[in-house]
Amino acid sequence: MKKTLVLVFLNTLSSIVAFAQPQLTMQYPDYQFQNYQMSFDRVKTAFAKNETNIKKMFTDKGIKYPCSNILYRGFKASNDFELWARNSNQDTFVMIKNYKICALSGILGPKRYEGDKQVPEGFYFIAEFNPRSNYHMAMLLNYPNYSDMIMGDKEHPGGDILIHGTCMTVGCMPMTNEWIEEIYVISLIARINGLLNIPVHVFPIRYNQKSLDYVGREYKDEVVKQKFWINLKRAYDYFEATHKILPVMYDENGDYAF
Repeated sequence: MKKTLVLVFLNTLSSIVAFAQPQLTMQYPDYQFQNYQMSFDRVKTAFAKNETNIKKMFTDKGIKYPCSNILYRGFKASNDFELWARNSNQDTFVMIKNYKICALSGILGPKRYEGDKQVPEGFYFIAEFNPRSNYHMAMLLNYPNYSDMIMGDKEHPGGDILIHGTCMTVGCMPMTNEWIEEIYVISLIARINGLLNIPVHVFPIRYNQKSLDYVGREYKDEVVKQKFWINLKRAYDYFEATHKILPVMYDENGDYAF
């Protein structure tokens, strides 16, 4: 009898432990993340105000809603911030909308150390969502990435690079509050539906002949910058030709490897 009771107890305990184990794979939509974000009035209000228009923006371009496959491309020289989307990894991206970054600090060129007031250039992703930001709403980029850590200041590369509201900045990409609410909701929808690392590609210029002539003239003596920009151009050219993106990889020197 005692042996039977012990076996029953062990079997019951085993079931409880197995039930208590966290899921090995994430489930999407990620309602836990959604509920947390929607617990903030700022996010709830932004959703209510923007979701209908966002859905129309996507469906008008042939993109299914909710969309979990988006890409942002920023261009510092022209203050452009493009939203692209596709239905699956096999499809090509289509442009949904172009926003305007309302302020920029620094000059053309990558961020290399804390306090240089530079907006980074390179290939990043959205790492965090902050619905309680002092800048209305904010999304944190994963700066410094591996390239930045190799090429920049090893001890003080800087950080806290955000896409945020309030239209003021030192090294970030600020929007008006109206635009950051829309961008935040679009990004949140993608994250809830499975896109954990939303790509954000930041270029100094559009690599057209006029812009290339400009940087060739104004930065002709800055060999390090020129080399870095040529490295970025490979990914830019690939996207322009295919409307697809390459995986972000690095070599031992910190260059992007395409």
